[in-house]
Amino acid sequence: MRIPVPRPRSLAGQLFAMQAVLLAVVVAGYALFTYVSDRSQAEEAASRQATAVARSVADSPSVREAIRSSSPTAELQPYAVRVMRDTEVDFVTIMSPDGIRWTHPDVDEIGGHFRGNTARALRGETFTETYTGTLGPSVRAVTPVEDGDKRIVGLVSAGIKVEAISKRVSDQVTALFGVATGVLALGAVGTYVINARLRRHTHGMNAAELSRMHDYHQAALHAVREGLLMLDGQYRVALINDGGRELLGVGGDIVGRSVAGLGLPAPLTGALLSSEPRVDEVHLTADRVLVVNTSPVTGGERRGTVVTLRDVTELQSLMGELDSERGFTQALRSQAHEAANRLHTVVSLIELGRADEAVDFATAELELAQALTDQVMAAVSEPVLAALLLGKTAQANERGVELVVARESGLDDELLPRSLPARDLVTILGNLIDNAVDAAQGSARARVTVTASTQGADGDGAGGELVLRVADTGAGVDPAHASQVFERGFSTKPAGPGGRGLGLALVRQAVHRHEGTLSVAEAEGGGAEFTVRLPLRTAAAAAAVSGGER
Repeated sequence: MRIPVPRPRSLAGQLFAMQAVLLAVVVAGYALFTYVSDRSQAEEAASRQATAVARSVADSPSVREAIRSSSPTAELQPYAVRVMRDTEVDFVTIMSPDGIRWTHPDVDEIGGHFRGNTARALRGETFTETYTGTLGPSVRAVTPVEDGDKRIVGLVSAGIKVEAISKRVSDQVTALFGVATGVLALGAVGTYVINARLRRHTHGMNAAELSRMHDYHQAALHAVREGLLMLDGQYRVALINDGGRELLGVGGDIVGRSVAGLGLPAPLTGALLSSEPRVDEVHLTADRVLVVNTSPVTGGERRGTVVTLRDVTELQSLMGELDSERGFTQALRSQAHEAANRLHTVVSLIELGRADEAVDFATAELELAQALTDQVMAAVSEPVLAALLLGKTAQANERGVELVVARESGLDDELLPRSLPARDLVTILGNLIDNAVDAAQGSARARVTVTASTQGADGDGAGGELVLRVADTGAGVDPAHASQVFERGFSTKPAGPGGRGLGLALVRQAVHRHEGTLSVAEAEGGGAEFTVRLPLRTAAAAAAVSGGER
């Protein structure tokens, strides 16, 4: 049989118990201190009161006269009773220097010997003491009665019973404990309310569970490769992991800073500041393509935003290459269909006995294809760009757009440095051509003109720049939108299933990564002309620049 182990109390419960015990101890300690202090003060007050009454009686002229009379008791007893009643003391005893009582609350004790110390009074001192007499324990004062010649002719003792003092303290302590009980109850209610709120915020977990959750939280936070960013209700950074710092390109201590002050691109900043959730939005930074998801954290009120970041830079590049390959495949399919038609034509001509015409027809088609290849290779012998242009030419032809390579183009093989990878060139030129074909399609004499050349380069290609220029015969770009056309999400075309406005943003990102320039202007025959200028560096110069940036 398994014995269930009781779950440790929650952190809020432990704090409540500790606070309740602490409050009870403080209140009980204060009550005990007050009781002891009040009792001491009550005894001191009784001593002062008894001393004042005894001195007043001893200084009374009528008392001295009564002492000299033949029957002191007859005159002093009524006087003593009256003083007791008026001053609220329990007894006033007037006696001879020998200690024989002349007055007493109990008349049967008159004439008896005083119970207490009188030696100091006989020396002319006034003193107080606690002594048990005929009325029980009492706080009393004893003082001498002196005549005109300073001779002691009698003694006066006034006192208050300890029982009466205890009753006074008891009344005060009863009130004190009533107040203490009220304070304890009020403190318990306040502590319960505060800890109920704490329990709600800690979800009823105990200290060990909270500590373990924090350890798991820190481990998971730094283990995930994706970026994680948490914003508070004022859109300030509350938490960011290592992946988030790397993907956003931020360093230093940014916790507590507003998102608007991190220097992120405007579209990305707008997404992070949005109160609406964002799902799989693509955004660009200086050198990355990020997929951003945001989710508001609510609990009756807006508490912040959780942001996840995924780096899809490589994936986006591969998707671009895949789109190009898909276009090439479609073009090859169409060309295969046309080739089949031409082959059937050649076969039919042969069957009709017109062999010469069949040869002329077949060689004419081969000469046309070879002429296109020769034209492209003569202008751009760099293999990656040449293959891209050939493929894009066939793809554009299928869409009714003529793609031509300008005569002034000239780009030799192995001219481009290793610091300018072929993938980035495919991204730049491929997206510009795709955008131009989309713009020119449907226009009169639809044409896209591509120019690829180098300017200012020495024999090794160093020190100059690579110029890529793509012009179309489309509607052109509104000058008012010239600065926005490279922003992610901007497009004059209707959005497709995957969205629009990403191609030119990727071009700008790649150009900036290589410290180049990108501009758009009106083409000579109408339409738009995009120009890219990329600096050409040798491997040593590229390494020096890279080292300087680090």
